[in-house]
Amino acid sequence: MKFSCLFWPIKFKDKVIYILDETLLPRKISYLKAHNYVAACSAIKEMKTRGVGQVILVFYIFLQAIKQNKKNLIKIAQAINSCRPTLSFKDLTDMVLGWQNKGYDLEKSILYFLKRLRQARIKQASKTSRLIKDGDVILTHCNVSGLMPLIGNFCRQQRKKISFFVTETRPYLQGSRLTAWELKRQGFAVTLITDSMVASVMSEGKITKVIVGADHLAQNGDVANKVGTYQIAVVAKFFKVPFYVLCPPVSKAATGKDIKIEIRSDKEILEYQGLRLAPKGVKGYYPAFDITPRNLITKHIYFENLL
Repeated sequence: MKFSCLFWPIKFKDKVIYILDETLLPRKISYLKAHNYVAACSAIKEMKTRGVGQVILVFYIFLQAIKQNKKNLIKIAQAINSCRPTLSFKDLTDMVLGWQNKGYDLEKSILYFLKRLRQARIKQASKTSRLIKDGDVILTHCNVSGLMPLIGNFCRQQRKKISFFVTETRPYLQGSRLTAWELKRQGFAVTLITDSMVASVMSEGKITKVIVGADHLAQNGDVANKVGTYQIAVVAKFFKVPFYVLCPPVSKAATGKDIKIEIRSDKEILEYQGLRLAPKGVKGYYPAFDITPRNLITKHIYFENLL
């Protein structure tokens, strides 16, 4: 089975964490070196890594601290928890601190968790492929860290031919830079559209299924994902297109209203790579996520709860 480099974008060797810099893709495959938790947390804040990369990085931060013989893991956990408010890092850091309090071998526990995480991701992709029919055209938004080409490869094993429509996913263009790139690299037919074209394309009957990821799953089934997901779900409901969500483990949030939405700097939509896109004096508003209510979701594709 072929894996995208985005499937497991973090490496750890000789007390150094290597982080795939997703902001440079697809122009360049390059890894940042993080020699301590401060540098690793900065990579999360600056969106050098996102999706599952952030989860893997959390565990490698603790593993690095153990290798560096640091005892105060509470301080490190607090730094991780403050990185991005919409993402529930606290469940992860609490788990590691709990292992420490119980006297577990932290290194073995972390490595075992990461092994299970990898297996669970493969299992989720396989499960998703069984929902797809031969000839399906799948619309996806943002990027699910290597799962979409893996789903496609499972479909190939099942002799099902599928193709993809990918939204650009503004303002970071994860769709065009990451998803379209990794799908095309593995030989899938990919059509790129702007975020505002979804209703028009669906009205033409070009889409048979929508599959998106989620960064946060509330207990009632509401999900938080990259901003723009909600409007796609509304349109899919209108045109009776199945809307599937690749879910993370359920969080402690009761409903979507309990999920804090990260508001990022307006500079990220007013500028792109140093180029000013809007006149000076124009304000920007950038909620990085939105909430899709459970009633718009055809099926939650659950991730094995490893917590």
